[in-house]
Amino acid sequence: MIQRELLGAAQVPGGPELRLFRHDRDFMIVLGGNELMSSRMSGSEIALAEQTCDRIKGRKAPRLLIGGYGMGFTLRAAQARLGPDAHLVVAELVPEIIAWARGPMADLAAGCLDDPRVELRLGDVRDEIAGFPGAYDAILLDVDNGPDGLTREANDGLYSQRGLRAARAALRPGGVLAIWSAARDDAFARRLAKCGFAVDEVTVRARTNGKGPKHVIWFATPN
Repeated sequence: MIQRELLGAAQVPGGPELRLFRHDRDFMIVLGGNELMSSRMSGSEIALAEQTCDRIKGRKAPRLLIGGYGMGFTLRAAQARLGPDAHLVVAELVPEIIAWARGPMADLAAGCLDDPRVELRLGDVRDEIAGFPGAYDAILLDVDNGPDGLTREANDGLYSQRGLRAARAALRPGGVLAIWSAARDDAFARRLAKCGFAVDEVTVRARTNGKGPKHVIWFATPN
């Protein structure tokens, strides 16, 4: 029986410790007893990018902000969907996540961070949202297991009314705020609407073969 191998650990600023494991050919990032992400289940992260890109199709030189690199599934899916004029800003709070992508998970990353369309910013995605009003055609958030601060309490601010209004201000006209979640949250969907968004809630499967747990993505467009 193949045992899980611990490859590294990282402290989330203002939060707990993340651990990177390898099991055979699969990788997983774990927070306490929660498996935050796994290379076995990438379907909903890919859908986050593909369905967002479809919603902004036809825009010249689209500019996207991706909050949380994770294992890079969303970034790579966006790169495959978008043309050479796109600009992809990736905000990652934990530097070790990027070190893992360039180290033990380099084959999985497939050089996506070296794409000239990509701008990597190590820091809080909230700062990127607040600092660039009207800058983005789409903002894609996958920094927790849903609209609450699982990895750290400070992330709650992303999903508060104030945080959602800041995201709305950071979008260009007709832009899209896309938020990934492991489960439905009707109260959060109502909060999006209260903050001036038209909301499309989509259920997607965790695996690329259409199997696995059901995840949720909210696609929110300013009214």
